[in-house]
Order: sequence, then structure tokens, then C-alpha cells
Amino acid sequence: MHSSGETLDLDITDVAHGGVFVARHEGRVVFVPDAIPGERMRVRLSDTSKPSFWRAEALEVVDASPHRQAHVWDAADIERAPENRAGGADFGHIALAHQRELKRRVIRDALVRMGGLSGDTADVVVEPAGDAESADGTGWRTRVSLHVDADGRIGPYAARSHRVVEVASHPLATEAISDAATRPRSASPGRLDIVQPADGRVRILPRPESSRRTGRGRSARPAPVDPAVREVVVERAAGREFRVDVGGFWQVHRLAADAISTAVAQGLRAAGRDALDPDAWHLDLYGGVGLLAAALGDLGGPSTRVTSVEADARATDHAGENLAEWVGARAETARVDRWLGGLEQSASPSERARVRAGVVVLDPPRSGAGREVVDALVRLQPETIVYVACDPVALGRDLGRLRAGGYEPASLRGLDIFPNSHHVETVAVLTRAGSAVLG
Repeated sequence: MHSSGETLDLDITDVAHGGVFVARHEGRVVFVPDAIPGERMRVRLSDTSKPSFWRAEALEVVDASPHRQAHVWDAADIERAPENRAGGADFGHIALAHQRELKRRVIRDALVRMGGLSGDTADVVVEPAGDAESADGTGWRTRVSLHVDADGRIGPYAARSHRVVEVASHPLATEAISDAATRPRSASPGRLDIVQPADGRVRILPRPESSRRTGRGRSARPAPVDPAVREVVVERAAGREFRVDVGGFWQVHRLAADAISTAVAQGLRAAGRDALDPDAWHLDLYGGVGLLAAALGDLGGPSTRVTSVEADARATDHAGENLAEWVGARAETARVDRWLGGLEQSASPSERARVRAGVVVLDPPRSGAGREVVDALVRLQPETIVYVACDPVALGRDLGRLRAGGYEPASLRGLDIFPNSHHVETVAVLTRAGSAVLG
């Protein structure tokens, strides 16, 4: 009988989704961070409450993998006690090329298990974000969120916890972000966002917590939005400029927006959609400020009919401005599931035909699009769907439902826009069965 706190030596056999690695002990899976497949690790059990798997903390490398390197961030190195290791760089101890191989395995596993693809069909190459990527995968973050605890400590959370740890550097961030993040300051408990838009000037955005009394005592909630969060800045991608709130959503990697936009356009061209039908009705779901709607517009020309749907009203306002050059473009504020439901109820036969002839791009949150949205797309039957995913398991789950509805992948592409972490982006181009152009 084993219990939390016990120390074991375990062989690491595989990588799992979520930045952890797989070992086995007495027939039970044990998830271990800070490891590499092929290593033998000394670990301390941290959670033995589940009958099917346990969790452990990595204490020491007994036999190292040839892919192990000095961690790119001292604050996250295995030499630190587990409770003091900074989170956010959980692959930083692995050589960059091997990080991408492990991410490829995670994507492939999710698409096979959840999406029902064969091993060959599910294979994908994980590419760097662009030619300007640094050799060690550092210096890419243009947005960093730090946390401020009740004692005034400022820093990232320790890995897999909500405990603030103070650090001396932020190597995944740009130099200007790292300098600003480590400068002494005082702040109220909550969050501190540090942002460097395309103009190069760093903004510090405090997001303090306020408290309200509930029936069970006091609980934290976000304070009213600081006007500074709504400063409008200009970001650049794919040769275009995009207006966005400085505190709004934009990709954190300095090359990511360009890489994703380019991957979407290239995927459509490879699937035979290099010149979109301007009379068709194209959709950009979870559209943000219109980045991917603009990619569709560039393929379709100035009269492209494209609608961007986004729940955030401020982002929708910016999308309307960012897409103004396309006479058929519009941006609508709505939850995607509700908007699609309304479209199904109100669309005329000719509008439905235009949607069927069109392209739907969706870039949902980490949880995925979900059953309701996927089923609505299957019923609407657009000719081509481009799914941009930041979570391989959510992609696999949604892809399984799309395949059941008659879609198959024409191409799959991995983008390493989060180097030195376990996160990875996948761009899947899907066409209705019978019209896929496999390549």
C-alpha cells in the first residue's frame, strides 16, 4: 500500500497530454512532470487518491535522456524544490527539436483515440512559428500575466498550484517584457498583465481583485475594468494591421498571428480553395478582431462575403473596423452556439446554399467548440471547415463528431507557438467526404 509522500524510482515510458509524462508502478499509471520518455526518475507521490492513476513530483533524474538540456529558466529547473518551481515552461528541460517530436505524439494520440483517425492519417509535423524563431525557443512572449498574493509577492504561480513564486527573469518573454516583469513594484492582490504590442512600448495592466460578502464568507472577484486595459493598439500579421484593445485577446507569441493566418491560407489552397467564391457565405467563428476573417478575405477578393462572430463586444467593434475594406464583411457580437442556432432557424434557402458553398474557420477556446456547435456545422454542411485548435484532445473530440457528420481531414499541421511549454497549435482543414484533397 502506497501513500502520498512516498519516494519511488520509476521508468518514464511516454508523454501524456497536459505537460506530464507516463510511468507505471505495480500496473498503475503514474503521471510525472519534469521528465522525458526513456529516463529513470526519483519521484515523490503527491496524489494516490485515484484508483486508476496517481500523480507524483519529480525529485531527481537517476538516468537522463540524451534529449535533456539545462532548463531554459532557472526558476523552473528540477534542482528547485517542486513547490518552488515556476510554472509555464514545463518542456524547458527538453531540447527544442525533441519537444516538437513529443508534441507531435500528443496530437497524433488525441486524433487517433478521440478522432478515430488511423495512425498514418493522424500524423502531423510540428513546425516552428517562423524563420525568426530563436534557436532555443525563448524571447517570444509579448504578453505575460503575473499574480500578486496577499503578502504583495509578484510572480508566476508555482507549477500546478496557485502559490506565487518570485523569479529573477522571464526568458520566454521578450527582453522588454522580462525587464518590466522583474522591476520592483507594489500592487494590489490579483493579476498583473504586462503587454508589448507591435509598437514596442510595454504596458503594465493591473487587474486587482475586490471582495464581496456571500452567504459563506468573502470571495474574490475581478475589480471593475481599468480604462488602461481598453487602450487601442495596432498589431500586425500577414501584412496587415489589426486594431485591438491592449488588454484584449491577441496571440502571445510575437510570430503566432502571422503563422496561424498563413497556415489557414496555405491549408485552404492545398485543399483546392485558393480562390474563394466571393458569392458564397464564409464564416469566422470565435473571430476575435478578425484575423482569420481577413485571411479569408484575402483569398476571396474585395467582395468576399464573410461574417465574423465573437462574444466579446469590444473585439467585435474592432473586427468591424479591421474588415472594412471588404464590402461583404460584417462582425457580429454573439455566442457562437446561439448565433448558429439563429442562422439555422432564419436562413433562407439561398443563404443556406451560400453557406454550403463557403468556408467556415473556427478558433475556439481551449475547451473546444463542443457538441452543439459541431452538430450545427454538420447540419449547415459548409464545403470546407478549418479548425484552429490550441488543445489536441478538444480537437480530437470535435473532429470525431465532424467525421461522423461526413468530413475528413485534407491536411493537418502543427505550429509550435508555445516553445518550451507543452502547448501546441493545430490547424486542421476538413472537407466533406468525397471532396477531400489529401496531401
